[in-house]
Amino acid sequence: MTSQQQKGHKWFAAYWDHMVKIEPRGLQELRDETVAGLSGRVLEVGAGTGANFRRYPQDVTQLVATEPDPHMLERARKHATELGRTIELHDASAEDLPFEDASFDAVVSILVLCSVSDQAQALAEIRRVLKPGGQLRFIEHIRFDGALGGAYQDLLAPLWRWLGAGCNPNRRTGQAIADAGFTVESSRRFKLAPPVPPLCVTRPAIAGTAIRP
Repeated sequence: MTSQQQKGHKWFAAYWDHMVKIEPRGLQELRDETVAGLSGRVLEVGAGTGANFRRYPQDVTQLVATEPDPHMLERARKHATELGRTIELHDASAEDLPFEDASFDAVVSILVLCSVSDQAQALAEIRRVLKPGGQLRFIEHIRFDGALGGAYQDLLAPLWRWLGAGCNPNRRTGQAIADAGFTVESSRRFKLAPPVPPLCVTRPAIAGTAIRP
């Protein structure tokens, strides 16, 4: 974890907490679809300010969430309290999950793998804590397919990381999930629309389910 991540991003946490409340309906519905049907013990990595907490079905008997940014985590705790639902929150990065091997039925990652410092390590940790046959449910923005779009993302990446609390707009996350040893059961591409995020640098995205063999 970088020193910047340890310190956190106070203003970005406030901005993000507001933006998730005014997301386009399509993205809100996709968040609902991503957690629909989950049950048992579920981990959400990089829970941010807790935008997804209210969406989890009651069949999720134990909801656990991690968030390394202290300002995001503070807001997530507040939202969990407001919901009146028991949510086990941990100050932890996706690259170093404080859980036993094969201890979760599912892991949820929504707009997280763009900002982890080591994507391969984060995916290895997610795979480690999942039970065999467990699901990784994900929504992530990715690199443009075309050379021009990719070059545009590469050009803006340093500025975007600074503005977006470490967000990398140009990662090939779909391929990274497969490379981490997951079996991608379903995946579909779509375009994130303003105001989340407000610039087209992060428009291409994927959503789907991957299985730990």
